[in-house]
Amino acid sequence: MTHDLGSLTAIVAFLVAMMVLAQACADEGLFDVLGRRIASWSRGSAHRLLALAVGLAAVVTATMSLDATVVLLTPVLLAASARRSYAYATVRLANSGSTLLPVSNLTNLLVFGSTGLTFLGFAWAMLPVWLVAVAAEYVILRFWFADELRTPAPALEDDFALPLFPLAVVVVVLLALAGGTDPWIPATAGAILVGTYALVRRRTTWRDLRAAANLPLAALVLTWAFVVSWLGSTPVGAWFDDAMPSGTGLGSLLIAAVVAMIAANVVNNLPATLLLLPAADAAGPAAALALLVGVNVGANLTLIGSVANLLWRQAGGKAVSSVREFHLLGVLTTPPLVLLCTVVLWGWTSLIW
Repeated sequence: MTHDLGSLTAIVAFLVAMMVLAQACADEGLFDVLGRRIASWSRGSAHRLLALAVGLAAVVTATMSLDATVVLLTPVLLAASARRSYAYATVRLANSGSTLLPVSNLTNLLVFGSTGLTFLGFAWAMLPVWLVAVAAEYVILRFWFADELRTPAPALEDDFALPLFPLAVVVVVLLALAGGTDPWIPATAGAILVGTYALVRRRTTWRDLRAAANLPLAALVLTWAFVVSWLGSTPVGAWFDDAMPSGTGLGSLLIAAVVAMIAANVVNNLPATLLLLPAADAAGPAAALALLVGVNVGANLTLIGSVANLLWRQAGGKAVSSVREFHLLGVLTTPPLVLLCTVVLWGWTSLIW
């Protein structure tokens, strides 16, 4: 499956709209309240707070995209408790937690049409993969930051009401997406509704919303996508086609996921998806979903694996982590997790298809 100017523009427009919607929700206090609530629910337990942070990051990623998690949730969790483990929860789950819904990641939107699945069919196929990835990330972070987590977490009072209007709009947007509407349409409507609401209440400004849209980044993503699409018609694209297996057995899916992971960490996961999608599409929907495991979960391998990793560094990750630690954690844990998720994908799709 190839993508023309119209389809790629619609996908990038969805990203812009979701970032504006997420920023308006943040300005209305949605993420701050959620951060304070999980800190309150932890009752001083660092392990419980980590589990809640992982769960919150996974849900925000699945429903509002991974970029919203790293840009808006990272500062909130650091404010609740300035610990490396909670900051890492946002970036790790931004990638590993972005497999659930077609709208969780731009890579998913690129692949979604080629699978022949409905919105709910995609979610059903990826649900066990997502659950295993989220649980595994919690275990990884709990082990990696064991010394840090021995110190009790700060207890915060849950004294803020949940902003109901932004939350209701997000729910309606998700229901519209599940109904099969073009993703950019409900996302744009949601951004307009919550953005206008926040502007009228003087909770945000036009400047903040324009900054959230990050149009230069959107233009860069769109331009890079077309460059990679062109590369797909050259011998480079032929090489990637040859590297991808044509079957859908366990061995073929494992190879597809590993090749995708390597490609994502060489050229970034969005262009890697564009390069590998034609071969995965030819092999069938299971191969396309294995490709997503590789480019999404596998993006935790290196900083260049996804744009979200770089945004995370800017949003606060740089203050609590080193480049060396990020890559050491990635190299030791990401390949095994990609393999585990692919085995789960193979087992589950063998049962339901």
